[in-house]
Amino acid sequence: MWLTPSPEGIHHPLLPLADMDECQQNPVICKSRRICVNPQGSNTCKCPPGFELNPKYPKVCQDVDDCTSGKYPCHKSTQCLNIVGSYKCLCRPGWKPILGSPNGPQNTICEEEISFPAWTPPPGINSSSLSQFYKRVQDLRRNFSPARAQNTIQGIIKVVDELLETPGDLDTLPRSDQHCVATNLLTGLEDVLRELSKALPRGPWHFPAAGGTELSLEVMDQGDKNITLSVNQTKMLLNWDTMQDSGDSGTSVVGLVSSPGMGKLLAEAPLFLETEEQVVMHETHKGVLQGISPVMLSDITSVFVSNKNTQNLSSPVTFVFKHSMTPGPRQKVFCVFWEHGQTEYGNWANKGCWVAFTSDSSTTCQCTHLSSFAILMAHYDVQEEDPVLAVITYVGLSLSLLCLLLAALTFLLCKAIQNTSTSLHLQLSLCLFLAHLLFLTAIDRTELKVLCAIIAGALHYLYLASFTWMLLEGLHLFLAARNLTVVNYSSMSKFFKKFMLPVGYGVPAVIVAISAASRPHLYGTPTRCWLRPEKGFIWGFLGPVCAILAVNLSLFLMTLWILRNKLSSLNSDVSTLQNTRMLTFKAIAQLFILGCTWCLGILQVGPATHIMAYLFTIINSLQGVFIFLVYCLLSQQVREQYTRLLKRVRKIKVESEQYTLSSRVMPEAS
Repeated sequence: MWLTPSPEGIHHPLLPLADMDECQQNPVICKSRRICVNPQGSNTCKCPPGFELNPKYPKVCQDVDDCTSGKYPCHKSTQCLNIVGSYKCLCRPGWKPILGSPNGPQNTICEEEISFPAWTPPPGINSSSLSQFYKRVQDLRRNFSPARAQNTIQGIIKVVDELLETPGDLDTLPRSDQHCVATNLLTGLEDVLRELSKALPRGPWHFPAAGGTELSLEVMDQGDKNITLSVNQTKMLLNWDTMQDSGDSGTSVVGLVSSPGMGKLLAEAPLFLETEEQVVMHETHKGVLQGISPVMLSDITSVFVSNKNTQNLSSPVTFVFKHSMTPGPRQKVFCVFWEHGQTEYGNWANKGCWVAFTSDSSTTCQCTHLSSFAILMAHYDVQEEDPVLAVITYVGLSLSLLCLLLAALTFLLCKAIQNTSTSLHLQLSLCLFLAHLLFLTAIDRTELKVLCAIIAGALHYLYLASFTWMLLEGLHLFLAARNLTVVNYSSMSKFFKKFMLPVGYGVPAVIVAISAASRPHLYGTPTRCWLRPEKGFIWGFLGPVCAILAVNLSLFLMTLWILRNKLSSLNSDVSTLQNTRMLTFKAIAQLFILGCTWCLGILQVGPATHIMAYLFTIINSLQGVFIFLVYCLLSQQVREQYTRLLKRVRKIKVESEQYTLSSRVMPEAS
């Protein structure tokens, strides 16, 4: 038996060696925050919790940012703060740990510190009643504590209600000062109730007052649910998911306050309508009377939620207001809100709000923002639509449709008269026929917006195409008159045959395509399937039409001048009195055919408006009649074709009658 010496002493070789703790023998073996670990038979250096090895320097430990790594998330009500080797979850400014929240960094939960916000009187308003009101508000603020939130809220509703019930010297203030006071009361009441309601336990709450002021609210946890609140004569429906902020946590509040007495302070307040609403009123021949203030049909109702950013909601909030009176026949109902930023003292506005449904007893409104809302009834003046003009329009266009159809069939089927001129007449007749037909049957089909926009675009194209063919008609007429002195008719005919179809249908298509691509939402108005006047969009039609009318009128005058000089140079025996009258009539009729009489629409101003409206309607609704009259009935070639057709029809009729008679006689003879 032998023994082997070792650093620990004498050791038998058959016995295992005791493990040597290198970490204790050499305490500085690991550096740079590393910790020495002594496994069996060796040692190693590791980083402590909250640290990791530096990829560039493997023997050096570096701090791990626990806030960005996501391994140790803080509650959403807190803010993460990284410290060397660890992290902390701290409450945001103005927040505090909830009762019973553990002190550990992962378990800290915070809630907003609830305080009574400052509510100061509006500057420059001298009123003893108002001063007494704010003194009572300050008393409530001084005695406030979260535990007494319910009593404080009831006190706020009570003092507001008493001020509105007995306004005292507020009634003697100028209207502008009263509007300023109302703005201060509405905004201050919303801010105070929004904060104090957070101290209430979960559940629905109701705070009435003797004078009619009423608060209905619901305190709840975050979540996606539909909420319905009712106060007095108003009901509100909203989806909480559209109201909450992604950063909100803890308690959420939604409230509805009805202030019947606030209407007295907001009497004679101005109403600012949105541009689109003004356009609708104009298109329906209505206008709000400026001398008569709107009448309030409902209580003023304010809405508040925990999230203050409620100006652009993803889905609208619905309100149902019961009317305090029945609207009259010339009174229009508006869904409005109180806006205190557009004017110094505030005003009613309807931007972002619209009437979803209205009846004699109630109105349903929808809004994409939250504020103080009400229903206003405005008196408007109506310019009654002249029923005679409507009858003339429908009768004239119906007659034109018949004449245009006959003219198109004539130009298409009578091969003896087919040339460049009749090709132009045919295309003009077809475009006008389709445009008038669509106008008569679909101009007021506004139920479906997409369909109405398509109809408006089709009318835009068809009427532009009609005017383009009128331009080609005028150009052809001028060149034909000019060719009386310069003989180049064949080259002119080739030019028209080559370019008239691309120009006649291509140019309008380009104009409509540009208009539709730039502002497609401006096709279709609330009352007519036509172009809207906003942003100059209507000039996509009026611009080309005015240019064509100016060119056609110039071409027509030059044509008359050429014909006058040519006819005066001929022998007087060539033209009889009858032919002169016929030529004069055809020349005047060309004015109608070329669309020059559309200029009468520009003259519908001043005292002659009524007369010009009748002339414009009568002449332009009968444009198809003039085309059939001049190009068909007054054309000798066409009359000859009609005569041959009548003879052929008469011959067929006689032969048919003879055949019928003979077939009856033969059985009798047998």
